[in-house]
Amino acid sequence: MNRSGVCLLLALAALATMPSCRSGRKKVVAVIPKGTSHIFWLTVQAGAIAAGRDFGLEILWNGPAMETEYSRQIQIVDSMIARRVDGLVLAACERKALVLSVDRAVAAGIPVTVFDSGLDSENYMSFVATDNYGAGKMAAGELARLLDKKGKIAILMHVPGSVSTTDRERGFEDAIARDAPEMKIAGRQFGMSDRARSMAAGENILAAHPDLDGFFCSTEPSCTGLALAIKARGLGGKIKVVGFDANDAMVEDLRNGVLDAMVVQDPFKIGYEAVRTIALKLGGRQPPRRTDLPPVLVTRANLEQEAILKLVRPDVKSYLRQQ
Repeated sequence: MNRSGVCLLLALAALATMPSCRSGRKKVVAVIPKGTSHIFWLTVQAGAIAAGRDFGLEILWNGPAMETEYSRQIQIVDSMIARRVDGLVLAACERKALVLSVDRAVAAGIPVTVFDSGLDSENYMSFVATDNYGAGKMAAGELARLLDKKGKIAILMHVPGSVSTTDRERGFEDAIARDAPEMKIAGRQFGMSDRARSMAAGENILAAHPDLDGFFCSTEPSCTGLALAIKARGLGGKIKVVGFDANDAMVEDLRNGVLDAMVVQDPFKIGYEAVRTIALKLGGRQPPRRTDLPPVLVTRANLEQEAILKLVRPDVKSYLRQQ
């Protein structure tokens, strides 16, 4: 056989092996959170890893350090599109900033699931999140109960443009206006997803309203920062506080009376279910368009229950070690 014939046979052999190699590889799913610096997102990551293990998917986890780094999140999403991942799971930092990136992913044939926080687009496959409006109503109901539906309160909010937290805050305000009209919202400030800035915002509100009776914090960093401000002023137990999400410091503050309640999500399940929708699609099945997960109210009365402890102190290390 001449040299050209040998080359042709080698080329045909290489082509013949390509489909089997590709079909044998794991499908790659990019999971892009709003941020990576809070326990909520680490728990989402653990859930995504668990789903990847169960469905035979490779999980690429990458997100901005802070939830206000909109341009960085766009860069990460666009890099995953350029890499031609098999699926994209995204929690949008800002409701408008990620729309074009999602459109590009869909145009490239990449199925997109939005989780935790929505965006101003319907051009995605599935949406997985806590019922945030209902969670805000739950927080309002508990704070109203603690204050007998009277008094002056304030809200320490998250960041402008975040759909999930805006829904929470709106649910809280709507429920207070409807069910506890004698409770007056005296102040609102953003903590900007940062504990130090949340502490400063909390101190500003407390200084402006020394007769404040209660607080609602719509996220973990907001609540952690406010708790620091309250303890610095010696006001622990004197102001009723309902927070959102949980970390170790918040759990101890609940035990010690600095916090009175926390409305808690299941971030492990959010991460798991979001990746599962991609697995269903890649397996030829149609996932649900929307999955709303219920929030849970945590108080000192139920804190030590096994199911509650699993929510507020999830075992994420065993999953993250697998990465």
